Amino acid sequence: QAIIRSYQARGHLIADIDPLGIAYASGELISGSQSDGVLPEKVVRQHKLVDADMDRVFKLPSTTYIGGGETALSLREILNRLEKAYCRHIGAEFMFINSLEQCNWIRKRLESPNALEISADQKRLILARLTRSTGFEAFLARKWSSEKRFGLEGCEILIPAMKQVIDKSTEYGVESIVMGMPHRGRLNILANVCRKPLNQIFTQFAGLEAEDDGSGDVKYHLGTYIERLNRITNKNIRLAVVANPSHLEAADPVVQGKTRAEQFYRGDGEGKKVMSILLHGDAAFCGQGVVFETMHLSDLPDYTTHGTIHIVVNNQIGFTTDPRHSRSSPYCTDVA
Repeated sequence: QAIIRSYQARGHLIADIDPLGIAYASGELISGSQSDGVLPEKVVRQHKLVDADMDRVFKLPSTTYIGGGETALSLREILNRLEKAYCRHIGAEFMFINSLEQCNWIRKRLESPNALEISADQKRLILARLTRSTGFEAFLARKWSSEKRFGLEGCEILIPAMKQVIDKSTEYGVESIVMGMPHRGRLNILANVCRKPLNQIFTQFAGLEAEDDGSGDVKYHLGTYIERLNRITNKNIRLAVVANPSHLEAADPVVQGKTRAEQFYRGDGEGKKVMSILLHGDAAFCGQGVVFETMHLSDLPDYTTHGTIHIVVNNQIGFTTDPRHSRSSPYCTDVA
């Protein structure tokens, strides 16, 4: 039980989530265990395990879901399943949460056998969305190579991720989503998530019309509002992206206020019809005070929007600053 808890609490420390191999604030590189087959010391540090223990069968405690329908597994299989759940390309730090119900919800979705497997149809859908996202960036780079556009290169998977969030939300009854985001990837999201007409985006590049009638603002600051059919769930969804100034996180409280207002006028007291999504860059998320000022509004009766989905694009650099020199914590989201 202690070993299982160790993986649940510290497995994220050896997950392979640093593709550039940049050391964290501690100054040391955290290496995974998959490459050499050696048990990760950071996780099982106080448990002395020898080969003879590996084939012993242990009864599984109620605090884990790795067994699926099985109640006992060999130690070798327990460690193997825990490694697959917590030490691959998804790191989950959640054991600090006080709610047992919330902890179990996360455990079940990470640990259940085949929980992270996706069907062939889902893979094809993700590939199609990823192809559209990549193709859009490639076209802009080729057509307007000298224009400032804050592209999404390297993080194109953000588009399939956001579309999946929207698909699931509409499936559960959400009718309106208010979004706020910085510059990076905004044009791609306007085109591929909100489906703003491409001719409107491209004419702004060509200088054939003002970026926004009256405001004179640049194209990567502008938002949009659109109502469209979600083809996956066959339900109508309203998508709003708020305009954002050069201050990357200034839109955060604006999105919360807009969401709260829409919930109020719809009589949505539980936040089940209107929700908010906030996108961030890693350096801005931990470096700008308005982020945690907005976080502290989350449970105030007159300001709550009953939960926000935060997506942080981990650029692994802030303007020109290495993450080792921009924050004191291992993760940019630790301030939350």
